[in-house]
Amino acid sequence: MKIGLYFGTFNPIHIGHLIIANHLAEHSDLNQVWFMVTPQSPFKVKASMLNNHDRLEMVYRATKDYDKLRPNAIEFGLPQPNFTVDTLAYLEEKYPTHEFSLIMGEDNLKSFHKWKNYELILENHTIYVYPRLSEGVVETQFDNHPKIHRVEAPIMELSSTFIRNAIKNGKNVKPMLPEHVWEYVDEMNFYK
Repeated sequence: MKIGLYFGTFNPIHIGHLIIANHLAEHSDLNQVWFMVTPQSPFKVKASMLNNHDRLEMVYRATKDYDKLRPNAIEFGLPQPNFTVDTLAYLEEKYPTHEFSLIMGEDNLKSFHKWKNYELILENHTIYVYPRLSEGVVETQFDNHPKIHRVEAPIMELSSTFIRNAIKNGKNVKPMLPEHVWEYVDEMNFYK
């Protein structure tokens, strides 16, 4: 089984996340996309960051109607600070019959050479890169790399930061969130 790993804080998960993940699940060789909810760093406590449980709950609610999209909280139980290379090693041990790939925006690819053991990740995993409008350039070593696949996915210029700020300012963000996520955010009075 081929699994795409989509890492993020998902604070909150929004329709842009779902569109990209579903696009990859339907239009690539991936069988499933797992939303890897990253834990709040004990070293970087942000007032705007919801706790792990609430962010996982929103991802669960957002993905429950999609067969190929799954929430995953495996990083909550790993030692902190955690690095992607460590999560991949853990997943390979836990699911030896699965093949794991990374899903990232082009903005993340621009800093990928700074990741811990990025060479090891590239050696053992495929990376699916979706387009983002962002500053800077991608390292030339990643141009035409056989393990890096650029995906013709819709460009989603919607961010969780924008949504949080809009909610704080009393704006209606309902169209930007999956219905079940909007209901949870509204019910819990998040980001106000």
